[in-house]
Amino acid sequence: MNSGSIRSTVGGFGAILLWSTSVAFARSLSEQLGPVTAATAVYGVSGAISLISLLRSNQNRQRILQLPLRYLVGCGALFAGYTLLLFLAVGSAGNHQQVVEVGLLNYLWPILTFLFSLVLLGKRANWIILPGTLLALVGLFLVVTQGAAPSWQSLCRNLAGNPVAYTSAFVAAVSWALYTNLTNRWVHDREQGGMPLFLPATALIMLLLSCTLEESRQWSFRALTEVLFLGIATYAAYMLWDNAARRGNIVPVIAASYLTPLLSTIVTCIYLDIMPGARLWIGCGALVLGSILSWQAISRVEGSDSEQPTVIRDVT
Repeated sequence: MNSGSIRSTVGGFGAILLWSTSVAFARSLSEQLGPVTAATAVYGVSGAISLISLLRSNQNRQRILQLPLRYLVGCGALFAGYTLLLFLAVGSAGNHQQVVEVGLLNYLWPILTFLFSLVLLGKRANWIILPGTLLALVGLFLVVTQGAAPSWQSLCRNLAGNPVAYTSAFVAAVSWALYTNLTNRWVHDREQGGMPLFLPATALIMLLLSCTLEESRQWSFRALTEVLFLGIATYAAYMLWDNAARRGNIVPVIAASYLTPLLSTIVTCIYLDIMPGARLWIGCGALVLGSILSWQAISRVEGSDSEQPTVIRDVT
């Protein structure tokens, strides 16, 4: 592995660490500015950086113009929807404990990505995907029934207590899983993706929404600092991940990404001063392990078919 590949791989690990701060800072900003205004400010920063970078590269502009319209519209809408739903879920959580819960609910996206890939990408999996999916669902059940004896009734009661937050987090997970698979399906062989356009477009959509909503906006030095940090971190994470996927050793990076729910929970608990119970950590661990098992269920089958690589089918 050459030095450039090593730097790209390390950058992929950096993207995971940066993404782990998203829930904590999104909640802090939502409390100060409102969830939509917070999303507008954060993606305004990342979108501006992205546009400046795009304007400096004529080659990248030409590559983006060659991307399929269905990808730009479809995946662009999913990306913007994911952003809005995540900030809405985190911002509408009733308390800091619930922030951790909806944050982990959002991290169902890895296992949903695997399940959707069976249909959208024609992937195949072995029997391990069943216990992997079940383990992830058990972990989610333990997380969402915090503070009550685990039962179907306690799950329904907790979900009914704040349907906006929990529903938004779940739909966000579905949106990102679809975005990941459709990106792979439509532009898997392209050197340039649509992220440089998706970031500023998302900022514009959030700005239009924020103009129609009345949110309590209390700007301060802390809020400004958090906006700048999360905006820069968001742009850097996406770019580092993309670079790792194209130039680094992506296998250990993907493996490390399944620790994101755990890292995010740790950062959120520290930054928001939360004392989680044992059940949350058990549920978080089950969610991580379930995602890893599901990944293994597909990667082992793919590895056994290495002499006949999987073809991403385009049936639309």
